[in-house]
Amino acid sequence: MFHYCPSCASPNIRFEREKLFRCPDCGFIYYHNIAAATGCVINTEKGIILLVRAKEPALGKLDLPGGFVNPGEGALDGLRRECLEEIGWDPGPKVSLFASFPNTYPYKDIIYRTCDLFFSLWAPDLTEGDLRLDPEEIGGVRFFKPGEICLEDLAFDSTRRAVTAFLEQK
Repeated sequence: MFHYCPSCASPNIRFEREKLFRCPDCGFIYYHNIAAATGCVINTEKGIILLVRAKEPALGKLDLPGGFVNPGEGALDGLRRECLEEIGWDPGPKVSLFASFPNTYPYKDIIYRTCDLFFSLWAPDLTEGDLRLDPEEIGGVRFFKPGEICLEDLAFDSTRRAVTAFLEQK
């Protein structure tokens, strides 16, 4: 991530213990902490909503509604904002946290480590017509009954683990 120290421009900066950058010349330390991200299993009468990703990473793969939590946001606030941005629909406050998994998110030659928090919601009457997809983020929406989901089609390891955990609790 850093080739030179952001403080003194030394080329001696080191990445240590998989989480911090340290400059032995000036003492600069930067902790490369995880980012928080959210996802939501929205279960409807037609099935579980999965979105087709319209951009990298994992272009064309399936994913849950959700995304990164912004600074100053809680996980639920971040989830609600991301759902509004991606699908034009607010899941409201009645979602339930059911799982959390670590993940990696490769973006523009940087591997971000994330802590992904997964929520679930029963929205029986929600249909595709209720959603307004952001075409820059989402290439489509599909509804899957539990036995129809192919885990290899899901974009991220944490999403595969979350869908599996959700289906096992049913």
